[in-house]
Amino acid sequence: MAGRLSRTEIEELQAVVETGNLMAAAAKLQEKLKSLENTPLDIAITGPSGSGKSSFVNAILGLHDDDEGAAETGVTQKTMKPNAYPHPKLSSVTIWDLPGIGTPNFQPDKYLKQVNFNNYDFFIIMASERFTSHHTNLAQEIQKMGKRFYYVRSKVDADLNAERRKRHFSKEKTLHKIREDCIENLRAVGEASPQVFLLCNWELADYDFQLLQETLENELDAQKRHVFILAMPNISAKILEKKKKTLQEQIWKQALWSCLIAAVPLPFLSVECDVNILVANMRQYCKSFGLDDDSLKSLAKQVRKSVDELKSEIKTPLVKDITREEALKRLREATGERMMTVKYFISVVPLIGSGIAAKRSYNITYEMLHTFLDEVTEDAQRVLKKALEGICQHGNNLRISARLWKPKHTGFSKGNSYPQTATSNL
Repeated sequence: MAGRLSRTEIEELQAVVETGNLMAAAAKLQEKLKSLENTPLDIAITGPSGSGKSSFVNAILGLHDDDEGAAETGVTQKTMKPNAYPHPKLSSVTIWDLPGIGTPNFQPDKYLKQVNFNNYDFFIIMASERFTSHHTNLAQEIQKMGKRFYYVRSKVDADLNAERRKRHFSKEKTLHKIREDCIENLRAVGEASPQVFLLCNWELADYDFQLLQETLENELDAQKRHVFILAMPNISAKILEKKKKTLQEQIWKQALWSCLIAAVPLPFLSVECDVNILVANMRQYCKSFGLDDDSLKSLAKQVRKSVDELKSEIKTPLVKDITREEALKRLREATGERMMTVKYFISVVPLIGSGIAAKRSYNITYEMLHTFLDEVTEDAQRVLKKALEGICQHGNNLRISARLWKPKHTGFSKGNSYPQTATSNL
Protein backbone atom coordinates (compact mmCIF):
# COMPACT_ATOMS: atom_id res chain seq x y z
CA MET A 1 0.00 0.00 0.00
CA ALA A 2 1.15 3.52 -0.76
CA GLY A 3 2.32 5.61 2.18
CA ARG A 4 3.48 4.67 5.66
CA LEU A 5 1.08 3.97 8.48
CA SER A 6 1.78 4.56 12.14
CA ARG A 7 1.50 1.74 14.66
CA THR A 8 -1.88 3.09 15.79
CA GLU A 9 -3.12 3.24 12.21
CA ILE A 10 -1.95 -0.33 11.54
CA GLU A 11 -3.76 -1.56 14.66
CA GLU A 12 -6.94 0.23 13.56
CA LEU A 13 -6.60 -1.31 10.09
CA GLN A 14 -6.19 -4.80 11.54
CA ALA A 15 -9.20 -4.35 13.80
CA VAL A 16 -11.34 -3.36 10.82
CA VAL A 17 -10.20 -6.21 8.56
CA GLU A 18 -10.48 -8.87 11.27
CA THR A 19 -14.23 -8.31 11.54
CA GLY A 20 -14.61 -10.49 8.44
CA ASN A 21 -17.73 -8.68 7.20
CA LEU A 22 -16.27 -6.19 4.73
CA MET A 23 -19.47 -4.20 4.19
CA ALA A 24 -19.92 -3.88 7.96
CA ALA A 25 -16.27 -2.91 8.32
CA ALA A 26 -16.63 -0.27 5.60
CA ALA A 27 -19.73 1.12 7.32
CA LYS A 28 -17.89 1.24 10.64
CA LEU A 29 -14.98 3.10 9.06
CA GLN A 30 -17.34 5.55 7.38
CA GLU A 31 -19.00 6.16 10.74
CA LYS A 32 -15.59 6.88 12.27
CA LEU A 33 -14.77 9.38 9.53
CA LYS A 34 -18.11 11.13 10.05
CA SER A 35 -17.48 11.19 13.80
CA LEU A 36 -14.18 13.01 13.25
CA GLU A 37 -15.83 15.50 10.92
CA ASN A 38 -18.60 16.20 13.44
CA THR A 39 -16.43 16.38 16.57
CA PRO A 40 -17.82 19.33 18.59
CA LEU A 41 -15.43 22.09 19.65
CA ASP A 42 -16.75 24.92 21.82
CA ILE A 43 -14.41 27.83 22.57
CA ALA A 44 -15.43 30.38 25.23
CA ILE A 45 -14.17 33.97 25.03
CA THR A 46 -14.55 35.90 28.28
CA GLY A 47 -13.18 38.96 30.04
CA PRO A 48 -14.31 42.43 31.15
CA SER A 49 -16.65 44.48 29.03
CA GLY A 50 -14.69 46.39 26.39
CA SER A 51 -11.72 44.03 26.32
CA GLY A 52 -12.29 43.11 22.66
CA LYS A 53 -14.05 39.77 23.12
CA SER A 54 -16.53 40.23 20.29
CA SER A 55 -13.89 41.46 17.86
CA PHE A 56 -11.72 38.47 18.73
CA VAL A 57 -14.65 36.13 18.04
CA ASN A 58 -15.03 37.73 14.60
CA ALA A 59 -11.31 37.54 13.91
CA ILE A 60 -11.25 33.80 14.68
CA LEU A 61 -14.25 33.29 12.40
CA GLY A 62 -12.64 35.37 9.65
CA LEU A 63 -15.44 37.96 9.70
CA HIS A 64 -15.61 41.74 9.73
CA ASP A 65 -17.44 43.26 12.69
CA ASP A 66 -20.24 44.35 10.30
CA ASP A 67 -20.52 41.06 8.39
CA GLU A 68 -23.68 38.99 8.56
CA GLY A 69 -23.36 36.50 11.41
CA ALA A 70 -20.63 38.50 13.18
CA ALA A 71 -20.61 39.17 16.92
CA GLU A 72 -21.92 42.62 17.80
CA THR A 73 -19.18 45.01 18.89
CA GLY A 74 -19.11 48.47 20.43
CA VAL A 75 -17.84 50.62 23.28
CA THR A 76 -20.72 49.72 25.58
CA GLN A 77 -21.61 46.38 27.14
CA LYS A 78 -23.23 44.37 24.31
CA THR A 79 -23.13 40.77 25.53
CA MET A 80 -25.67 40.07 28.26
CA LYS A 81 -25.85 36.28 27.81
CA PRO A 82 -23.65 33.59 26.20
CA ASN A 83 -23.95 34.07 22.45
CA ALA A 84 -23.06 31.20 20.12
CA TYR A 85 -21.37 31.93 16.79
CA PRO A 86 -21.11 28.83 14.58
CA HIS A 87 -18.06 28.58 12.37
CA PRO A 88 -19.04 29.52 8.78
CA LYS A 89 -17.42 26.37 7.34
CA LEU A 90 -17.36 23.85 10.19
CA SER A 91 -20.77 23.40 11.77
CA SER A 92 -19.33 21.43 14.70
CA VAL A 93 -17.17 24.39 15.82
CA THR A 94 -18.76 27.16 17.89
CA ILE A 95 -17.15 30.30 19.30
CA TRP A 96 -18.98 31.63 22.38
CA ASP A 97 -18.99 35.32 23.25
CA LEU A 98 -19.60 35.40 27.02
CA PRO A 99 -20.82 38.36 29.10
CA GLY A 100 -18.15 40.59 30.62
CA ILE A 101 -16.83 39.50 34.01
CA GLY A 102 -16.81 41.93 36.91
CA THR A 103 -19.96 43.81 35.92
CA PRO A 104 -22.77 44.05 38.51
CA ASN A 105 -24.71 41.25 36.80
CA PHE A 106 -21.75 38.89 36.40
CA GLN A 107 -19.53 38.39 39.45
CA PRO A 108 -16.80 35.69 39.37
CA ASP A 109 -18.28 33.54 42.14
CA LYS A 110 -21.53 33.00 40.19
CA TYR A 111 -20.29 33.66 36.69
CA LEU A 112 -19.48 30.11 35.57
CA LYS A 113 -22.91 28.83 36.52
CA GLN A 114 -24.57 31.75 34.75
CA VAL A 115 -22.72 31.06 31.48
CA ASN A 116 -23.26 27.26 31.50
CA PHE A 117 -19.67 26.30 32.29
CA ASN A 118 -19.88 22.68 31.08
CA ASN A 119 -20.65 23.71 27.50
CA TYR A 120 -17.07 24.74 26.68
CA ASP A 121 -13.82 22.91 25.92
CA PHE A 122 -11.58 25.77 27.12
CA PHE A 123 -11.69 29.46 28.03
CA ILE A 124 -9.77 32.42 26.67
CA ILE A 125 -9.68 35.14 29.34
CA MET A 126 -9.09 38.57 27.82
CA ALA A 127 -7.98 41.96 29.13
CA SER A 128 -7.31 45.12 27.16
CA GLU A 129 -5.44 46.87 29.98
CA ARG A 130 -4.64 45.44 33.42
CA PHE A 131 -5.38 41.92 34.65
CA THR A 132 -7.19 42.05 37.99
CA SER A 133 -8.53 39.75 40.68
CA HIS A 134 -11.66 39.28 38.53
CA HIS A 135 -9.51 37.44 35.99
CA THR A 136 -7.64 35.28 38.48
CA ASN A 137 -10.74 34.46 40.53
CA LEU A 138 -12.42 33.24 37.36
CA ALA A 139 -9.31 31.28 36.36
CA GLN A 140 -9.21 29.57 39.76
CA GLU A 141 -12.85 28.51 39.45
CA ILE A 142 -12.22 27.18 35.93
CA GLN A 143 -9.20 25.24 37.16
CA LYS A 144 -11.19 23.72 40.04
CA MET A 145 -13.65 22.35 37.51
CA GLY A 146 -10.95 20.71 35.42
CA LYS A 147 -11.00 22.97 32.37
CA ARG A 148 -8.16 24.89 30.72
CA PHE A 149 -7.88 28.65 30.38
CA TYR A 150 -5.53 31.07 28.62
CA TYR A 151 -4.77 34.72 29.40
CA VAL A 152 -4.85 37.05 26.39
CA ARG A 153 -3.85 40.72 26.48
CA SER A 154 -5.65 42.39 23.57
CA LYS A 155 -5.28 45.74 21.78
CA VAL A 156 -1.48 45.83 22.00
CA ASP A 157 -1.50 47.83 18.75
CA ALA A 158 -3.05 50.75 20.64
CA ASP A 159 -0.23 50.66 23.21
CA LEU A 160 2.39 50.54 20.47
CA ASN A 161 0.83 53.49 18.63
CA ALA A 162 0.82 55.53 21.84
CA GLU A 163 4.50 54.74 22.48
CA ARG A 164 5.56 55.60 18.92
CA ARG A 165 5.38 59.30 19.81
CA LYS A 166 8.38 58.86 22.09
CA ARG A 167 11.80 59.66 20.74
CA HIS A 168 13.46 56.34 21.57
CA PHE A 169 10.55 54.08 20.71
CA SER A 170 11.33 50.36 20.41
CA LYS A 171 8.61 47.91 19.45
CA GLU A 172 10.40 44.97 21.08
CA LYS A 173 10.98 46.84 24.34
CA THR A 174 7.38 48.05 24.44
CA LEU A 175 6.00 44.53 23.94
CA HIS A 176 8.37 43.23 26.63
CA LYS A 177 7.16 45.94 29.01
CA ILE A 178 3.49 45.13 28.31
CA ARG A 179 4.10 41.44 28.90
CA GLU A 180 6.03 41.96 32.13
CA ASP A 181 3.37 44.34 33.41
CA CYS A 182 0.67 41.72 32.73
CA ILE A 183 2.66 39.02 34.50
CA GLU A 184 3.33 41.27 37.52
CA ASN A 185 -0.37 42.18 37.76
CA LEU A 186 -1.41 38.53 37.67
CA ARG A 187 1.17 37.53 40.26
CA ALA A 188 0.02 40.38 42.50
CA VAL A 189 -3.51 38.98 42.52
CA GLY A 190 -2.54 35.37 43.19
CA GLU A 191 -1.45 33.76 39.88
CA ALA A 192 1.78 31.87 40.60
CA SER A 193 3.24 31.34 37.10
CA PRO A 194 1.11 33.15 34.52
CA GLN A 195 1.57 32.89 30.76
CA VAL A 196 0.17 35.80 28.76
CA PHE A 197 -0.43 36.01 25.01
CA LEU A 198 -0.29 39.44 23.38
CA LEU A 199 -2.74 39.95 20.52
CA CYS A 200 -4.31 42.51 18.24
CA ASN A 201 -7.68 41.53 16.77
CA TRP A 202 -7.01 43.53 13.62
CA GLU A 203 -3.58 41.99 13.04
CA LEU A 204 -4.27 38.45 14.19
CA ALA A 205 -1.21 36.91 12.55
CA ASP A 206 1.11 39.27 14.46
CA TYR A 207 2.40 39.07 18.03
CA ASP A 208 1.50 35.86 19.96
CA PHE A 209 -1.41 34.42 17.99
CA GLN A 210 0.72 31.68 16.47
CA LEU A 211 2.07 30.76 19.91
CA LEU A 212 -1.46 30.67 21.35
CA GLN A 213 -2.60 28.49 18.47
CA GLU A 214 0.27 26.04 18.95
CA THR A 215 -0.35 25.90 22.71
CA LEU A 216 -4.00 25.03 22.14
CA GLU A 217 -3.09 22.39 19.55
CA ASN A 218 -0.71 20.69 21.97
CA GLU A 219 -3.30 20.57 24.77
CA LEU A 220 -6.32 19.34 22.78
CA ASP A 221 -6.99 15.68 22.12
CA ALA A 222 -6.42 14.35 18.58
CA GLN A 223 -9.98 14.73 17.31
CA LYS A 224 -10.52 18.24 18.66
CA ARG A 225 -7.05 19.26 17.45
CA HIS A 226 -8.07 18.20 13.94
CA VAL A 227 -11.18 20.40 13.83
CA PHE A 228 -9.40 23.27 15.64
CA ILE A 229 -6.71 23.48 12.96
CA LEU A 230 -9.28 23.36 10.16
CA ALA A 231 -11.27 26.12 11.88
CA MET A 232 -8.36 28.57 11.97
CA PRO A 233 -8.56 31.55 9.58
CA ASN A 234 -6.22 31.35 6.59
CA ILE A 235 -3.97 34.20 7.70
CA SER A 236 -0.53 32.75 6.96
CA ALA A 237 1.43 30.23 4.95
CA LYS A 238 2.15 28.30 8.13
CA ILE A 239 -1.53 27.80 8.94
CA LEU A 240 -2.15 26.59 5.39
CA GLU A 241 0.64 24.04 5.80
CA LYS A 242 -0.84 22.87 9.12
CA LYS A 243 -4.20 22.37 7.49
CA LYS A 244 -2.54 20.38 4.75
CA LYS A 245 -0.80 18.16 7.28
CA THR A 246 -3.93 17.46 9.36
CA LEU A 247 -5.90 16.57 6.21
CA GLN A 248 -3.06 14.35 4.98
CA GLU A 249 -3.26 12.36 8.20
CA GLN A 250 -6.80 11.27 7.31
CA ILE A 251 -6.18 10.22 3.70
CA TRP A 252 -5.21 6.66 4.57
CA LYS A 253 -8.64 6.15 6.15
CA GLN A 254 -10.38 7.36 3.01
CA ALA A 255 -8.17 5.03 0.96
CA LEU A 256 -8.96 2.14 3.31
CA TRP A 257 -12.66 2.78 2.86
CA SER A 258 -12.15 2.55 -0.91
CA CYS A 259 -10.11 -0.62 -0.38
CA LEU A 260 -12.82 -2.35 1.67
CA ILE A 261 -15.57 -1.51 -0.82
CA ALA A 262 -13.43 -2.75 -3.72
CA ALA A 263 -13.02 -6.11 -1.98
CA VAL A 264 -16.79 -6.64 -2.06
CA PRO A 265 -17.66 -8.59 -5.27
CA LEU A 266 -20.37 -6.22 -6.51
CA PRO A 267 -19.79 -4.79 -10.04
CA PHE A 268 -19.24 -1.02 -10.29
CA LEU A 269 -19.81 -0.50 -6.54
CA SER A 270 -16.11 0.27 -6.15
CA VAL A 271 -16.06 2.91 -8.89
CA GLU A 272 -19.16 4.59 -7.46
CA CYS A 273 -17.57 4.63 -4.00
CA ASP A 274 -14.29 6.05 -5.32
CA VAL A 275 -16.09 8.89 -7.09
CA ASN A 276 -18.05 9.74 -3.94
CA ILE A 277 -14.86 9.75 -1.84
CA LEU A 278 -13.05 12.01 -4.30
CA VAL A 279 -15.90 14.51 -4.64
CA ALA A 280 -16.55 14.77 -0.88
CA ASN A 281 -12.88 15.23 0.04
CA MET A 282 -12.04 17.60 -2.78
CA ARG A 283 -14.93 19.85 -1.77
CA GLN A 284 -13.78 19.73 1.85
CA TYR A 285 -10.22 20.66 0.85
CA CYS A 286 -11.40 23.65 -1.17
CA LYS A 287 -13.60 24.88 1.66
CA SER A 288 -10.88 24.42 4.29
CA PHE A 289 -8.43 26.46 2.21
CA GLY A 290 -10.92 29.20 1.33
CA LEU A 291 -11.11 28.37 -2.37
CA ASP A 292 -14.89 27.93 -2.51
CA ASP A 293 -16.98 30.68 -4.12
CA ASP A 294 -18.31 32.18 -0.88
CA SER A 295 -14.82 32.46 0.64
CA LEU A 296 -13.36 34.00 -2.49
CA LYS A 297 -16.18 36.57 -2.71
CA SER A 298 -15.60 37.58 0.91
CA LEU A 299 -11.85 37.80 0.38
CA ALA A 300 -12.24 39.86 -2.80
CA LYS A 301 -14.41 42.35 -0.92
CA GLN A 302 -11.85 42.73 1.85
CA VAL A 303 -8.88 43.41 -0.42
CA ARG A 304 -10.83 45.41 -3.00
CA LYS A 305 -10.08 43.06 -5.84
CA SER A 306 -12.39 41.22 -8.20
CA VAL A 307 -13.22 37.57 -7.65
CA ASP A 308 -11.77 36.86 -11.09
CA GLU A 309 -8.39 38.30 -10.00
CA LEU A 310 -8.23 35.88 -7.10
CA LYS A 311 -9.51 32.97 -9.16
CA SER A 312 -6.76 33.63 -11.70
CA GLU A 313 -4.28 32.37 -9.06
CA ILE A 314 -6.05 28.99 -8.95
CA LYS A 315 -4.26 26.68 -11.36
CA THR A 316 -5.98 23.38 -10.60
CA PRO A 317 -8.89 23.04 -13.07
CA LEU A 318 -10.82 20.64 -10.83
CA VAL A 319 -11.08 23.28 -8.07
CA LYS A 320 -13.35 25.32 -10.34
CA ASP A 321 -15.67 22.42 -11.15
CA ILE A 322 -15.81 19.66 -8.54
CA THR A 323 -18.52 17.46 -9.99
CA ARG A 324 -19.00 13.73 -10.18
CA GLU A 325 -18.29 13.87 -13.89
CA GLU A 326 -14.97 15.67 -13.38
CA ALA A 327 -13.97 13.31 -10.56
CA LEU A 328 -14.76 10.28 -12.75
CA LYS A 329 -12.76 11.81 -15.59
CA ARG A 330 -9.74 12.29 -13.32
CA LEU A 331 -10.16 8.74 -12.00
CA ARG A 332 -10.10 7.42 -15.55
CA GLU A 333 -7.00 9.47 -16.31
CA ALA A 334 -5.28 8.03 -13.25
CA THR A 335 -6.20 4.41 -13.95
CA GLY A 336 -6.79 4.29 -17.67
CA GLU A 337 -10.10 3.34 -19.26
CA ARG A 338 -8.87 -0.20 -19.78
CA MET A 339 -7.91 -0.58 -16.13
CA MET A 340 -11.38 0.62 -15.05
CA THR A 341 -12.89 -2.23 -17.10
CA VAL A 342 -10.37 -4.74 -15.73
CA LYS A 343 -11.16 -3.58 -12.18
CA TYR A 344 -14.83 -4.26 -12.83
CA PHE A 345 -14.24 -7.86 -13.89
CA ILE A 346 -11.55 -8.83 -11.36
CA SER A 347 -13.70 -7.54 -8.51
CA VAL A 348 -16.11 -10.45 -9.04
CA VAL A 349 -13.35 -13.08 -8.97
CA PRO A 350 -13.33 -14.69 -5.49
CA LEU A 351 -10.40 -13.93 -3.15
CA ILE A 352 -7.59 -13.21 -5.63
CA GLY A 353 -9.61 -10.86 -7.84
CA SER A 354 -11.08 -9.04 -4.88
CA GLY A 355 -7.66 -8.66 -3.29
CA ILE A 356 -6.18 -7.15 -6.46
CA ALA A 357 -9.09 -4.73 -6.82
CA ALA A 358 -8.86 -3.73 -3.16
CA LYS A 359 -5.14 -2.96 -3.30
CA ARG A 360 -5.55 -1.07 -6.56
CA SER A 361 -8.37 1.03 -5.11
CA TYR A 362 -6.37 1.88 -1.99
CA ASN A 363 -3.35 3.04 -3.99
CA ILE A 364 -5.33 5.09 -6.50
CA THR A 365 -7.48 6.87 -3.90
CA TYR A 366 -4.46 7.50 -1.67
CA GLU A 367 -2.38 9.01 -4.48
CA MET A 368 -5.20 11.06 -6.01
CA LEU A 369 -6.17 12.68 -2.73
CA HIS A 370 -2.54 13.47 -1.88
CA THR A 371 -1.98 15.00 -5.31
CA PHE A 372 -5.13 17.11 -5.17
CA LEU A 373 -4.35 18.29 -1.63
CA ASP A 374 -0.88 19.38 -2.76
CA GLU A 375 -2.40 21.32 -5.65
CA VAL A 376 -5.05 22.98 -3.48
CA THR A 377 -2.44 24.06 -0.92
CA GLU A 378 -0.34 25.66 -3.65
CA ASP A 379 -3.42 27.46 -5.01
CA ALA A 380 -4.29 28.72 -1.52
CA GLN A 381 -0.75 30.06 -1.09
CA ARG A 382 -1.02 31.97 -4.37
CA VAL A 383 -4.42 33.40 -3.46
CA LEU A 384 -3.10 34.52 -0.04
CA LYS A 385 -0.12 36.19 -1.70
CA LYS A 386 -2.43 38.04 -4.09
CA ALA A 387 -4.55 39.18 -1.13
CA LEU A 388 -1.46 40.47 0.67
CA GLU A 389 -0.54 42.45 -2.43
CA GLY A 390 -3.92 44.15 -2.05
CA ILE A 391 -2.99 45.23 1.47
CA CYS A 392 0.32 46.65 0.33
CA GLN A 393 -1.42 48.73 -2.34
CA HIS A 394 -3.96 50.26 0.03
CA GLY A 395 -1.60 50.68 3.00
CA ASN A 396 -2.83 51.77 6.40
CA ASN A 397 -5.97 53.42 5.04
CA LEU A 398 -7.58 50.02 4.57
CA ARG A 399 -8.66 48.12 7.68
CA ILE A 400 -8.45 44.52 6.54
CA SER A 401 -9.81 41.43 8.24
CA ALA A 402 -7.26 39.76 10.53
CA ARG A 403 -7.00 36.69 8.32
CA LEU A 404 -5.01 38.59 5.66
CA TRP A 405 -2.01 40.04 7.45
CA LYS A 406 1.54 38.90 6.84
CA PRO A 407 2.47 36.13 9.31
CA LYS A 408 4.90 36.65 12.14
CA HIS A 409 6.19 34.03 14.53
CA THR A 410 6.57 34.35 18.27
CA GLY A 411 7.87 31.63 20.51
CA PHE A 412 9.12 31.20 24.04
CA SER A 413 12.87 31.05 24.33
CA LYS A 414 14.28 28.55 26.79
CA GLY A 415 14.74 29.99 30.24
CA ASN A 416 12.63 33.11 29.68
CA SER A 417 9.08 33.85 30.78
CA TYR A 418 8.26 35.86 27.65
CA PRO A 419 8.34 35.16 23.90
CA GLN A 420 11.16 36.31 21.67
CA THR A 421 9.70 37.83 18.50
CA ALA A 422 10.96 36.98 15.04
CA THR A 423 9.50 37.79 11.64
CA SER A 424 8.94 35.33 8.81
CA ASN A 425 7.62 36.32 5.40
CA LEU A 426 5.53 34.33 3.00
